[in-house]
Amino acid sequence: MFCRHFCFLSLCLFLPTQRRCSLGHVPNLHGGDTTSLPGFENLTMGYNKYLRPYFGGEPVQIAMSLDVASISSISESDMDYTATIYLRQRWTDPRLVFHGNKSFTLDARLVELLWVPDTYIVESKRSFLHDVTVGNRLIRLFSNGTILYALRITTTVACNMDLSKYPMDTQTCRLQLESWGYDENDVIFTWLRGNDSVHGIEKLRLSQYTVERYYTLVSKSQQETAGSYPRLILQFELRRNVLYFILETYVPSTLLVMLSWVSFWITLDSVPARTCIGVTTVLSMTTLMIGSRSSLSKTNCFIKAIDVYLGICFSFIFGALVEYAVAHYSSSQKCAAKAPQEGPANELTKEMEEVNITNILNSSITSYKRKISFTSIEISSDNVNCSGLTMKTHEKIKCVLRNKMHRIIGYFTIQNPSNVDHYSKLLFPLFFMLVNVFYWAYYLYF
Repeated sequence: MFCRHFCFLSLCLFLPTQRRCSLGHVPNLHGGDTTSLPGFENLTMGYNKYLRPYFGGEPVQIAMSLDVASISSISESDMDYTATIYLRQRWTDPRLVFHGNKSFTLDARLVELLWVPDTYIVESKRSFLHDVTVGNRLIRLFSNGTILYALRITTTVACNMDLSKYPMDTQTCRLQLESWGYDENDVIFTWLRGNDSVHGIEKLRLSQYTVERYYTLVSKSQQETAGSYPRLILQFELRRNVLYFILETYVPSTLLVMLSWVSFWITLDSVPARTCIGVTTVLSMTTLMIGSRSSLSKTNCFIKAIDVYLGICFSFIFGALVEYAVAHYSSSQKCAAKAPQEGPANELTKEMEEVNITNILNSSITSYKRKISFTSIEISSDNVNCSGLTMKTHEKIKCVLRNKMHRIIGYFTIQNPSNVDHYSKLLFPLFFMLVNVFYWAYYLYF
């Protein structure tokens, strides 16, 4: 009884508005043609929507095609993307064959009375079917029993991303369609026309990405307990647009490094000026580093290319601040070393004016002769000659080690602190340019 009512209602959908339907009466569509509406005689003769076409026989061939309407967002923190697609599935059901060469579009609500494939989107986190103003579904029936079933779906799909080269990275994402319950013995998935089965993706305009290329694949998912399931794969590559990050991060960080070099042209005596430049650039660079990572707070486990560059810039800025500390310390040490030498000389001049110089010389010569008879120590500014000392062996070893320590310290002693700034003006920019060449060559071509 239900099937008969369904047949009756379906007929009414296809009749012109001038025709009227009455119970028990089925008007014809073509005037004198007595052929009834296509396919519905079969529905009234035991059509079972719970059984697939060719049940118990050969598998059903399901051809699919896709129209990608939009990819609204690609999230690096959640590692997924959201896309709106038009999914079209086409298969043949011999139970719905009718005479003629026409096709008919059925009301989408009648899909509940037909068998449809149990296709689902693999790795989908959230999906929904659009239902304004009615469910966005389409059913079209052809005379040979072929059914076209179209859906409008918005889905959020996981996409595993490698962010080690961010923001100069290229990500490969997939949209996979698979049968949920039917294995390859019941259902076979195929693309309708290979790569030409996908439309719209080449016309997409994304905020941060450009679609490099895409291609379709046919695969199978193996499950130990359930068998092999057919799967269709749309794989596409997205290349990130790096221009935004160059203007937002790379250029400001490079300018901060160059600003730190200004201190090399300021004299060592200008302590407030050089300290202010060093501290300001360090704090600004720290703020820039924190801001660049705030948008990717959930992916801190990745050492990204932008993190490497910011780390390099921070090292150069901090190095410029340390350079001034070393130069200023060396300058103060050199001034302190000159002060004791000039102080006793001035005092000796004053004493010579007050004391008889002859008495001083006589007493000095007498004391010197007494001491020179016991030792032949030759004292220089840094080293002591221990060859003629009348001392024990361990004392001689200590003396030799002391001399070697003086020589080692002398190698690292800056004789002229002003040369530190002179060499830094050349070495800092040169080394920074060299590091940039290696950085961009590695992340762009390797």
